[in-house]
Amino acid sequence: MNNLTDFEPDDRWILAQRTAKNPVDVRQPYAWLAEPERTAAGTVEQVATVFLTNKECPFRCLMCDLWKNTTDEKTPAGAIPHQIEYALKRLPPTRHIKLYNSGNFFDTGAIPPDDYPAIAALLDPFETVIVEAHPKLINARCLQFRDMLKGRLEVAIGLETAHPGVLQRLNKRMDLNDFRESVRFLTGHGIQSRAFTLLRPPFLTEPEGVYWAKRTLDVAFEAGVGCCVVIPTRAGNGGMDWLQAQGYFSPPALESLEAVMAYGLRLGAGRVFADLWDLHLFSDCPDCFEQRKARLETMNLHQTVPPEITCVSNHRG
Repeated sequence: MNNLTDFEPDDRWILAQRTAKNPVDVRQPYAWLAEPERTAAGTVEQVATVFLTNKECPFRCLMCDLWKNTTDEKTPAGAIPHQIEYALKRLPPTRHIKLYNSGNFFDTGAIPPDDYPAIAALLDPFETVIVEAHPKLINARCLQFRDMLKGRLEVAIGLETAHPGVLQRLNKRMDLNDFRESVRFLTGHGIQSRAFTLLRPPFLTEPEGVYWAKRTLDVAFEAGVGCCVVIPTRAGNGGMDWLQAQGYFSPPALESLEAVMAYGLRLGAGRVFADLWDLHLFSDCPDCFEQRKARLETMNLHQTVPPEITCVSNHRG
């Protein structure tokens, strides 16, 4: 892995590495699903997730690929309520919902504040409403939206990594104090929070990636979040592919994700979830992949640490 000090990406470089965006329709969410999740009450319940189509996030984080399903123009009034209504007609009834908008719910260019009342009305049946936001955009608009909801608001924040040098190089334009202050603001106003954390972001070796993922969980829980989501870092957005080719990045191993999950769960400080999307990308062994996937699913749903898996396959590299 190359030295931290010899490369520092910025907006211009990140944009230059990109391919074209996917075609999207601002009147429809680009995806929606329902899946089981362990709740704060300890039950396993279905949670709906609506992936909203809206204006691209102004923070061009190095590892992000969510820009692929965004627009370049400000989201028109009425589009977001229409998208939510569209998705709810196609989703099974649930008591919990995530509105993920590829960036920041409280970015006025992405989610017009004038649409808050219509959005909140559509969310009346839900006990929990989870949105996402950058620490720099957690402010009084959170309280405005909270006060319109019948259910409980929770805000997911991208902490990413506690490694200060790597966090700076992710072009996220925040530091650990920004994260702590945003959680403190939310907690002080009765709003729960969760943190997105990365396993092995660029510029770290595999052992360093595991070490710093664990430290990031420590920082997040010490700040007061109720749960953490561990996301194995992947290529596919242009910039990350270049970094991988140059030796600045390699995807983490599945065993590393298991190790970080086990550490987080044993902390007993809050719920810890592994992001299982495209999980096969992090496995080099077809013989034990399904077992490891099932182990991680058990960790997610039951918040326990099953016995480790031993693989003696010759496929392992």
